[in-house]
Amino acid sequence: MSFKIPEENIDNVLRHVIPHIEAHAKSQAANGPFILGLTGLQGSGKSTWTDALVDTLRNRHNYKTINISLDDLYLDHDDLVRVRLENPQNKLLQTRGQPGTHDTELSVSFFKSVRDSSQETLLPSFDKSLFNGEGGRVPFDKWQRISSGEIIDIVVFEGWCVGFQPLEEDQVRSRWNGAVKGSNQSGYVIETLKDHAIEHLLEVNGSLRQYCELFMGPGHFDYLVHLDTDDLVNVYEWRIQQEHALWQWKNRGMSDEEVVSFVRGYMPAYELYLDQLRAGLFSDDKDKGQLRLILDKERKVTNIYNV
Repeated sequence: MSFKIPEENIDNVLRHVIPHIEAHAKSQAANGPFILGLTGLQGSGKSTWTDALVDTLRNRHNYKTINISLDDLYLDHDDLVRVRLENPQNKLLQTRGQPGTHDTELSVSFFKSVRDSSQETLLPSFDKSLFNGEGGRVPFDKWQRISSGEIIDIVVFEGWCVGFQPLEEDQVRSRWNGAVKGSNQSGYVIETLKDHAIEHLLEVNGSLRQYCELFMGPGHFDYLVHLDTDDLVNVYEWRIQQEHALWQWKNRGMSDEEVVSFVRGYMPAYELYLDQLRAGLFSDDKDKGQLRLILDKERKVTNIYNV
């Protein structure tokens, strides 16, 4: 579902970000473009925010800006099928989305290329509509190309688990043990760890650790914008709204029950990693920054925190 972000919200965000971009451009230690991460809950409007930020950075601030989604770095269809078949009991890996379903080699190659203006940069692209909705990679010859010698100032990298950091094994086990002892829930469930075997949670946690080491950890970003909410139940409402809009547009999509099941598959990661993200990705690194935007049920910004 498309919605318009008030221009003042974009300006408020960039008021915090632009000084970091300017400092990066002047720094002799800077290696390549400024990497602006944008992370957000399912249905929070990551793509809409990304488009608005990119448009403003390009047209009002005159920065050569490109964007890439974590979704565009998925494994190709055959490899996604292989992951599913090799992990039949792991419900987290039966569909694309979780760490472990992305192409780490492609990801590393992309970010390496944007840091080297002497070579052509190709922007990977993934089409979720292919293979009856299972999705597949757009043919290589249709990827957007950035010519060699063309300087990229800013890369906006968005994704639902961008900024998540892996936990130690004992931390995952402790949270899982606590969840198993908890009470049963119905409706819009936000406590789901007990729905999964501890081994499966640890497997995804291991994949997240690899992502962070290779291309998605604190050292790979210069700034992070986090679209958050004070009530995780809103995630269900947002995704149902999006699916209703899809039905009106294409006369196809998921039922409300299917949306609830879909969102529930992402809740374990929120339970494990959101608190750490909210506390701050960059620790005491004063050269970097993080904004946490609190969205209400209608996706309106109610508060902005400089983390």
